[in-house]
Amino acid sequence: MKTQKIIVTGGMGYIGSHTVVALINSGYSIVIVDNLCNSNIVVLKSISEITGVTPEFENIDLTDDNKTAQFFKRHNDAVAVINFAALKAVGESVQKPIWYYKNNLNILLNVLEGMENNAIKNVIFSSSATVYGLPDILPITEEAKTKRPTSPYGNTKKIAEEMMEDFLKVQPNFKGISLRYFNPIGAHESEKIGELPTGIPNNLMPFITQTAVGIRKELKIFGKDYATEDGTAVRDYIHVVDLAEAHVKALKRLLNSEANDNFEVFNLGTGVGYSVLDVVKSFEKTSQQKLNYSFEKRREGDVPELYANPSKANEVLGWNATLTLDDMTASSWNWEQKVRNS
Repeated sequence: MKTQKIIVTGGMGYIGSHTVVALINSGYSIVIVDNLCNSNIVVLKSISEITGVTPEFENIDLTDDNKTAQFFKRHNDAVAVINFAALKAVGESVQKPIWYYKNNLNILLNVLEGMENNAIKNVIFSSSATVYGLPDILPITEEAKTKRPTSPYGNTKKIAEEMMEDFLKVQPNFKGISLRYFNPIGAHESEKIGELPTGIPNNLMPFITQTAVGIRKELKIFGKDYATEDGTAVRDYIHVVDLAEAHVKALKRLLNSEANDNFEVFNLGTGVGYSVLDVVKSFEKTSQQKLNYSFEKRREGDVPELYANPSKANEVLGWNATLTLDDMTASSWNWEQKVRNS
């Protein structure tokens, strides 16, 4: 039986690479398309070392209409697309909104057009809990109304979901799933792939590990006056390996024609909210490193608390987050040390 081919856009990135590993280990044939703007070609070798398989890779900027169209034509035997390709930093998006809208939305438009023109009928979209904006009720279920997010990055995710919904309404044989991530952290147990941002990190965990290893002078914690237990912002942190497995479950749901609607959404989180200081304490415990940190004023675009009710994904996809916060911080530290010593 021929192996089913899956196109993974942005598959060299943090979440994309972990998902590629999970997909290969589940028996799929993978084609990665990525412009390497926030990733590195060495990830391809790492994926190969972990899985024993080197996936096909094409270096293409998916905002380029013609190159994207030709790519999809070459791979018209694919059965699904998983779309990770996007700029993803909340703070940067506030400063550079046009860049974010132009990049993230044009990528999705070109991907959907490529699918339509080549009859690739299944798509999984890498979305975000930011589509809920400032939530009215916690924990957040998929029934919660989406709102204008507090950052242009988040708004590109909200608009992208609406674009997908409109596209799938007029494509009765096409199906799509949007996976709304909460806060992925951690690294693969092999220590061969993990979060390795270019330049100054925008996310909490790599800033913590880079501070501990001496690359950064200190961790700046944005806000200590939120209405939370310790005054710092609360998030639902999820191990990236658990997150990757959810994509495999979602893909099987699509390919087995189990989806109830043309467009479905699922929250991916643990259901537990941890503060920034909770993450710092966990890191200090698992790494045996004392972290240097200071408090800054709140960062524009951040919300006080955001954590999931993941029961729909648990029940419908048969997926559960199994790894703990200590697993997340320990694996992140192991990865950081491996990167700096290699």
